[in-house]
Amino acid sequence: MRVAFVGCGNIAIPYAKAIAQTPELELVGAFDVQDGRAAALLEDFGGTAYITLDELLADERVDAVVNLTAAVVHADVTRAALNAGKHVHSEKPLAMNYTDAAGLVELAQARGLGLSASPATLLGEAQQTMWKLVREGAIGRPRVAYAEANWGKVESWHPASATLHAVGAMGDVGVYPIAILTAIFGPARSVTAYSTTVEPDRVDREGAPFVLETPDLIVALLELESSVVARVTASFYVGPGYQRGLEVHGDEGMLYLPTWGEADAKLKRSRTDNADDYAQVELVREPYHGIDWARPLADLAAAVREGRSPRASGAQAAHIVEILDAVACSSREGGPVAVSSSFPQPEPLEWAQ
Repeated sequence: MRVAFVGCGNIAIPYAKAIAQTPELELVGAFDVQDGRAAALLEDFGGTAYITLDELLADERVDAVVNLTAAVVHADVTRAALNAGKHVHSEKPLAMNYTDAAGLVELAQARGLGLSASPATLLGEAQQTMWKLVREGAIGRPRVAYAEANWGKVESWHPASATLHAVGAMGDVGVYPIAILTAIFGPARSVTAYSTTVEPDRVDREGAPFVLETPDLIVALLELESSVVARVTASFYVGPGYQRGLEVHGDEGMLYLPTWGEADAKLKRSRTDNADDYAQVELVREPYHGIDWARPLADLAAAVREGRSPRASGAQAAHIVEILDAVACSSREGGPVAVSSSFPQPEPLEWAQ
């Protein structure tokens, strides 16, 4: 599959490096609204630096667009790419509201195109091993999950942190464990949430002060279709060096990933309430080191060939956006908020079945 980037910011380099190591993918070009940024990226990876988005979308060599733009324009760029007949993989979130996200899913289906979206860290070896153990009953019936998504003061390192703050901590990093949990245990049916801004006065990496106008601490309780109850905490105040893991508790034990992102996370299991037999679990195969950003793209390419939905499907991504809408609504108004959308549960990867 020949892919082109729209957006050449921080995340483009990890994507490009991973694509270069994936034989079934080829990076053929890129576009960015900032002059020179696409050309600078492609100096190391090759391909065409397009002058406009329309030029990229008109290029018949491009099979798929990888949407790496700011979240506030994700929906517009993805819609344009689908209308141009391109398959799309979008960074998260798929859109800023559920109406737009659902419209993209409908458009892709109507055009017969593949649509996938981040987060896709479920495709990592540690995450696939956790899922396999759940399916095999290694901890009995799962009932409770805890997830931490603390990412700290992103303005201290990100060159355009306003784009992250516009999405918020739950939309930027909380979605990682939410994607894993909903893929394994099914869609959410109800969300109850609390949010606050614990440190409104901030300073960006250039030393300029600003006032944070979005919550930097969010706690959400998700009641999943499978009856699993999940508590997800996301923060742009507490740093990532403290808590960013995932626990699944069942009648006969628990599984723990200290990080939900990396494919080589050290999965641990306990069969007792006191965790006195806490031990590391061997993964189903030798893991990729870190996050393989090309893995969902390779799966999208395979899905197109095989006539199936990508494992990190647009439908699941749209459901996650509805969860984010429900988190915002519950935080404002209080009480539980119903979630009505659904998606087909993905299949485990062949090597983890």
